[in-house]
Amino acid sequence: MTHEYDAIIATARRIALEAGAIQMRYFRKLESYEKKGHIDLVTIADRESEELIHREILHAFPDHAVLGEEGGRYGAEQSDYLWIVDPLDGTTNYAHGLRLFAVSIGVSFRGQIIAGVVYAPALDELYTATRGGGAFRNLQQIRVSERDKLEDALLVTGFPYDRAAHVKPLMTMLGECIKSSRGILRLGAASLDFAMVAAGHLDGFYEYGLRPWDMAAGALLVEEAGGRVTGFAKDEKFDLFGKRSVASNGRIHDELLRAITCEGGALTFPP
Repeated sequence: MTHEYDAIIATARRIALEAGAIQMRYFRKLESYEKKGHIDLVTIADRESEELIHREILHAFPDHAVLGEEGGRYGAEQSDYLWIVDPLDGTTNYAHGLRLFAVSIGVSFRGQIIAGVVYAPALDELYTATRGGGAFRNLQQIRVSERDKLEDALLVTGFPYDRAAHVKPLMTMLGECIKSSRGILRLGAASLDFAMVAAGHLDGFYEYGLRPWDMAAGALLVEEAGGRVTGFAKDEKFDLFGKRSVASNGRIHDELLRAITCEGGALTFPP
């Protein structure tokens, strides 16, 4: 890893910790929040976290660009480096006083994710990864699980904000996974779903409708922990700007793909 990559992960780690401190300052003390959509929320903690993250990134790396959930893209327009930020992943959990929320910061260089940080302040868990450098939780290296059968796997999923338009295929996938696995959870924060797969607590994750800031850091965590990340189809590569994501320990991956696509049958979603 180059000296610049060392500086990038160190900065991302520091900023995530600072953003997490903002979130804990407001946690379980908020009396109101905004609705961005029918079920999509945003809080003052989202806003303040993103302001801090963007300010600190561009202070440390003024020639980089930033893409965030709340603020869109800005910074150096032609930069090879793009920081992809979800300042508070799991806002609904946060607004309801649940501890399952996180700061997610991924950094790409010419389209490839090279560094990622997921920080869950209420759990005191800091996940970090660099391309080729492994994945860690609180500085201890993590690895995916070794379960090799879907029937023994504990899975996790999530649902898109426009879920009403996709209820039938979403419920069909859920039903297949319930039948085929040990169990399936919904945590409500995709970055933590990826992190839990990377740490070996969960064996597989799938979701339709994610955005780049939901996936950038988490996908690298899984890969660097020895897992696999793809799209829904057998030969569909993972696309950070696509909407179809599957992450697993690698051993159950093909079985999981068959389950969520009903053995490659009629279940279809837009790419």
